[in-house]
Amino acid sequence: MSFDNPLVYGVPCFLAFILLELVYSKHDEDHHDLYDWKELKASLLMGIGSAIIAPLIKIITVFLLFNFVYDLFNPLVDGVHVNIMGWNSFGYVWYVWLLCQLADDFSYYWFHRQNHNVRFLWAAHIVHHSSDNFNLGTAVRNGWFTIIYKPLFYIWMPAIGFPVPMIIFCLGIEALWQFQLHTVFIPKMGFIEKIFNTHTMHQVHHARNEEYMDKNHGGFLNIFDKVFGTWKELDENIEIEYGVTHEPNSYNPLVILTHEYKDIWNDMKKSPNWYHKFMYAFAPPGWSHDGSTLTIKQSRKQKAKIKTVV
Repeated sequence: MSFDNPLVYGVPCFLAFILLELVYSKHDEDHHDLYDWKELKASLLMGIGSAIIAPLIKIITVFLLFNFVYDLFNPLVDGVHVNIMGWNSFGYVWYVWLLCQLADDFSYYWFHRQNHNVRFLWAAHIVHHSSDNFNLGTAVRNGWFTIIYKPLFYIWMPAIGFPVPMIIFCLGIEALWQFQLHTVFIPKMGFIEKIFNTHTMHQVHHARNEEYMDKNHGGFLNIFDKVFGTWKELDENIEIEYGVTHEPNSYNPLVILTHEYKDIWNDMKKSPNWYHKFMYAFAPPGWSHDGSTLTIKQSRKQKAKIKTVV
């Protein structure tokens, strides 16, 4: 059984909604500067690049890898795929779809969280956060390298028996939900916010305010953020600053895509110690061997100590 990836139909809708939000914002007094033309151009160029490159990489990293893992862990026995642990591989009944979507969201949470916790992965993900604007144009501002390692966070799903077409479909649903989160025009949503990752929660995620950084990594649910301590509600008394602390300072897509890798290389040259070099690449962003820069956790602990002393 096979299913079309919903993103195939989503891309034209993305462009239509970006245009709609752009036009609406220009007639809204509070948000007339929501879009920066140069930023939008850069975002669209990177989005187009992703649309071209991603299918080529997915053939290897998703379809071939997932199918290989599925067949390896779920061999055919008398015409039925049986998991090596002894159970029949999952079919397409409704509750398996729900379980698959839940498993997808769990995988997305850890994929997304590690993109913020491991600097080498952050170098690929920072592209998405590099704009000072938060709008639907930013939603398509995607790095070109995350798709190379993203499947590794999902590989356990075909291994335990979820059919590959189902996994691909659920990945598409996740991406569609993530796209529509990037707007400031949807207010808090009451009861829905107790379960789902919403627009205001994603505004928190894109903020560079220290109290907001590295929060709300969930896909369409917020349960994993709440369980693992990374959930943060929007405080309407705090003015959000979007973007990153170390900006690319360029509208050139190639600079935006690669500037953090260059920064990692330059930081690695600061110390001859190989452990330090490793940490500059794989520790959380902000780590330094001499304390000249701090990670978010280090900075928060330091400020907490100061408050305690005072």
